Amino acid sequence: MSIKISETLTFECETGNYHTFCPISCVAWLYQKIEDSFFLVVGTKTCGYFLQNALGVMIFAEPRYAMAELEEGDISAQLNDYQELKRLCLQIKKDRNPSVIIWIGTCTTEIIKMDLEGMAPKLENEIEIPIVVARANGLDYAFTQGEDTVLAAMAHRCPEQNFLNNKKQEIKDKRIKDLFSFRFNETEENNTKFKNNLINKTPLVLFGSLPSTVASQLSLELKRQSIHISGWLPAQRYTDLPILGNGVYVCGVNPFLSRTATTLMRRRKCKLIGAPFPIGPDGTRAWIEEICSVFGIKTQGLEEREKQVWENLTDYINLVRGKSVFFMGDNLLEISLARFLIRCGMIVYEIGIPYMDKRYQAAELTFLQTTCKKMCLPMPRIVEKPDNYNQIQRMRELQPDLAITGMAHANPLEARGINTKWSVEFTFAQIHGFTNAKDVLELVTRPLRRNNNLENLGWTNLVK
Repeated sequence: MSIKISETLTFECETGNYHTFCPISCVAWLYQKIEDSFFLVVGTKTCGYFLQNALGVMIFAEPRYAMAELEEGDISAQLNDYQELKRLCLQIKKDRNPSVIIWIGTCTTEIIKMDLEGMAPKLENEIEIPIVVARANGLDYAFTQGEDTVLAAMAHRCPEQNFLNNKKQEIKDKRIKDLFSFRFNETEENNTKFKNNLINKTPLVLFGSLPSTVASQLSLELKRQSIHISGWLPAQRYTDLPILGNGVYVCGVNPFLSRTATTLMRRRKCKLIGAPFPIGPDGTRAWIEEICSVFGIKTQGLEEREKQVWENLTDYINLVRGKSVFFMGDNLLEISLARFLIRCGMIVYEIGIPYMDKRYQAAELTFLQTTCKKMCLPMPRIVEKPDNYNQIQRMRELQPDLAITGMAHANPLEARGINTKWSVEFTFAQIHGFTNAKDVLELVTRPLRRNNNLENLGWTNLVK
């Protein structure tokens, strides 16, 4: 029996488990991003072994994270959790003196019902250091959603918007705008730029953890369109968290931050800009255009910028065009990556994804459909919480050229003649913005280029 590929975007939900990396791995990139922070993971020795192996940081490097290991006495309630955590936090304050301590809850803290949120405010007053509590357990969350819970918790700590000062600034801006509305002997282009600089006073906060270089690239792209970013969540320092409140626009850079987006809208009364995510040249352009449209600014030179990037990717595109790919699902980047690969000419059979918020990813889903129609390619089926056994059966039928999968399934699939790429590599690679589109295709084409090289050497038996 053959599997029919749908010509429309279809959604399915299976009953599979979260076959993903543990969410506490978010510590790996967040402790480097927030330079004045300290992460305390409250869990068992298993959590400690995972962090030690996954992060690969040596002891003498003194990283800004640690384990609070739960032992039998903690689990059986024979020890006082509060006193133990207080002792650890005082030691952290003495040794590191961070601006914030972030407690990361794990599966064990959920199972034994440890009240981290209840203990944190009291202990925060005693040690005089902010304590943020984030639950990043693997029972409820997929791999990258660990960052989502941390940023949602930090959103509550951002300073409030000062309405009085904002109102005065609006009146001042209006007077300046009226004063210069009839500037003499100026070209229309200069007038447009001048007005954009005056009008664009509305705060814009971007949320999502990116390496400093990538964040700077995106900020520069928006600056070229006369849009000023008032802050990032998370900021490089906890003391520099952005001001939030009514009238502040927010826009995400990653598709796995739905909880953070909900918190910013409902609790902090911010206005969310629903845009495709800046992954690939097409996604980056659409992301910038959507932000500009909200601020009433006409984009300048974006089409030429995107065209230039596509020209630079010609060698990679020639290699992947017509090839097929199957996403098993791991890091919630699947929709954006699939859309970019379809734009490169690849056929995507299936997009497995552990969890998807259709409201938060609405713009990305619409963009995916538009891209499929533009490239005259079949639309993939989207499977939420996929059952890996069923996926393997479908892959046997479809025989994709490449499977993007978690590490657990990579070797078994390779043994069955299916090329694989670890999905976790896309999480840790720099894939956002115009300039990093090459890195995405570098990862995707690596197994394909390896096989081509083996074939050229005459090692066809290893390829089959």
